[in-house]
Amino acid sequence: MIDLIVFSVGDNKYAMDIEYVQRIIQAKGLTSIPNAHIYLDGMMSYEDKVIKVLNFRKLIGMTTYEDELDALFNSLVKAHAAWVDALRVSLETGSEFTKTFDPHACGLGKWIDSFTAYDDHVLEVLNELVEYHKQLHITGGMAYDIRADDREKALEIFNVDIMNIYQHTMGALEIFINELDIVADSLQKFLIYENSGSVFAIKVDAIEDIAHVQESEFTNISGENETSEFLDLDGVLDFKGVLINVIKTVKLPK
Repeated sequence: MIDLIVFSVGDNKYAMDIEYVQRIIQAKGLTSIPNAHIYLDGMMSYEDKVIKVLNFRKLIGMTTYEDELDALFNSLVKAHAAWVDALRVSLETGSEFTKTFDPHACGLGKWIDSFTAYDDHVLEVLNELVEYHKQLHITGGMAYDIRADDREKALEIFNVDIMNIYQHTMGALEIFINELDIVADSLQKFLIYENSGSVFAIKVDAIEDIAHVQESEFTNISGENETSEFLDLDGVLDFKGVLINVIKTVKLPK
């Protein structure tokens, strides 16, 4: 029986023997390394030494977390611009508004509900975003409800209150876009990895679980066990109905 730490990178699940993991810590800002290998994000102080940080997403050829967040946030900006335009048309013409007034049901609301901030600055901006976003949907619903009886009043609420709240909502979201590194660090984790005398950190998206399994449960995939010269896989594990790539060793690029 061995214990595996299960972690995720995007939609992919991986696991490694817990005996190789000294600690799990929150990701943080790093010191850059001149002419470093593309897989390395930088270096940091850990206990009494300086260690390098390996980005697991880069190791397996995935888009960086920051790039994914940038695409997500920009799509949320466009979605809320479309939401405001649709509400304006509905109030002006009396047509049905088909989008949601529930702040938890739109894309931004779903992301907010799933996001946990550990950085104080990020948490401050998040709280501001949550409040403005909620007020945007609530005030939009109020204007929509009164438009049948008083369209002029509904449009006044839209042009003054809703547009003001919308600008504040987008302003808070813009801060996230401008500080992607900090936001990404507040979400990702570092696995402090030690094997054969080598100690370094591996940046992953999230820690998922601890799996208690037998090595006999691994399914070998002939010819595909080695992802790269820096990553050796032991096989695949079906854990709770999810296929997980089991890591044998991770090597640090020079």
